[in-house]
Amino acid sequence: MKAMVFEPSLDCYDALDTAYTEKHRFYHTTQHIKAMLNHFDAVIEFVEKPFEMELAIWFHDAIYKTFSKTNELDSAKWAQNFLMAQDYDEKGIERIFNLIMATQHKGEQKTNDEKLIVDIDLTILGTSPEVYDEFERKIRKEYKLVPTFIYRKKRKQLLQSFLNNDSIYNLDCFKDKFESAARKNIKKAILSL
Repeated sequence: MKAMVFEPSLDCYDALDTAYTEKHRFYHTTQHIKAMLNHFDAVIEFVEKPFEMELAIWFHDAIYKTFSKTNELDSAKWAQNFLMAQDYDEKGIERIFNLIMATQHKGEQKTNDEKLIVDIDLTILGTSPEVYDEFERKIRKEYKLVPTFIYRKKRKQLLQSFLNNDSIYNLDCFKDKFESAARKNIKKAILSL
């Protein structure tokens, strides 16, 4: 992995590491962050604000509670509070907040960096069938307390929502590399549910 742009305080880093290693996490772990950082490194020349993108990647799943509908918002607020304590500029804090909120995968992203973070977050969908199948198993483990019939229904809805878009990815470099495999993986996953 390339040298990182962001060097959080040790206390913040330890808190993030503790969050990403919670026992109920199987996919949304430090491995997910490392994978995103590797994809970020590969497209850094397209990133308008690399420092802010990296911060958003670190914080985007920091709060992850299975039954919460506010994980991204709670994660964005944590980042916001951390950055305010560091006297980071207000516009930058707002941009980072918006980057994290973009990872809800709802609605249209407004900036190039918002499109990039969403594409980076969704690269898992376009991986090899073996890696994708493992991803699905890990997601199911995170939702193990959800009854199977409800999980299947909600998971199908989410996966179908990706297929309903003209493209899963925003930027051509991601479309070219991941779109075809992502559609195949998702269709297979829907059929298996």
